[in-house]
Amino acid sequence: MTTRSMKFPVLSNEGGLGLYLEQIKKFPMLDAEEEYMLAKNWKTKGNIKAAEKLVTSHLRLVAKIAMRYKGYGLPLNEMISEGNIGLMQAVKKFEPEKGFRLATYAMWWIKASIQEYILRSWSLVKIGTTTAQKKLFFNLKKLKNQIAPKAEGDLKDEHVKNIANRLNVNEEEVVSMNRRLSGKEHSLNAPIGEDGEEWQDWLIDKEMDQELKFSQQEEMNQRKDLLQDSVKILNKREKDILYSRRLTDEPVTLEDLSKKFKISRERIRQIENKAFEKLQKHMLNSARSKNLLPAN
Repeated sequence: MTTRSMKFPVLSNEGGLGLYLEQIKKFPMLDAEEEYMLAKNWKTKGNIKAAEKLVTSHLRLVAKIAMRYKGYGLPLNEMISEGNIGLMQAVKKFEPEKGFRLATYAMWWIKASIQEYILRSWSLVKIGTTTAQKKLFFNLKKLKNQIAPKAEGDLKDEHVKNIANRLNVNEEEVVSMNRRLSGKEHSLNAPIGEDGEEWQDWLIDKEMDQELKFSQQEEMNQRKDLLQDSVKILNKREKDILYSRRLTDEPVTLEDLSKKFKISRERIRQIENKAFEKLQKHMLNSARSKNLLPAN
């Protein structure tokens, strides 16, 4: 089953996010009996229409789960698209005879797809090669809350200039970073459509909210354990450099680390990149071995 063989709204770009959310709102949720019959029809007869209905009735669940990962600074539309892939995998493997609802089973696949995308993109999250750019990434939200606590969307020119001066970056970089982190990622309370409805009005019920909150905390603990376990593969110098460069809110400059370890700045950069690649690879392999991510 692929996106080509099924017909449902496609999230092609971030600008179309509002339209996409309006479209998936129109697909009704299924009661247990209808869901079971559709799943059986798909499993035993390969009825693509039945599979399509199972997928479209759960697109809102994907959107809701994806919104809980907004803090990573990655495009929401891309996380939704990755989650949709996980949803389709869940429908392919769903066994209705076991008595579980599809939403319960699909949550794992949706979250796993989004998490793997985040892990793959981790190096992109820590964007920028200069200390100033990294400082902008880690401090923009804090400065926004200080300068314009109620501001939403694009910052005013004077706020952009203020932040650029304080962090020693170009104003264009402030605008771009702000849009990436929050400018296009609407609040759950933001109105959509002409009727003024809010995103949270049409998402999954509050009982599911509690389950998602619990699972989110569980995932945070799992990621923390993965990181702590994976860091052990690094030698002391690699660990010190990686923490100093990528795992702190105030990255240390290449120059300072060069003096500390008495090696060139280029050598520091090489060690940093090698350590990061080793850590990322180990985290991905560990996540798969512990069934936290689906195997390739």
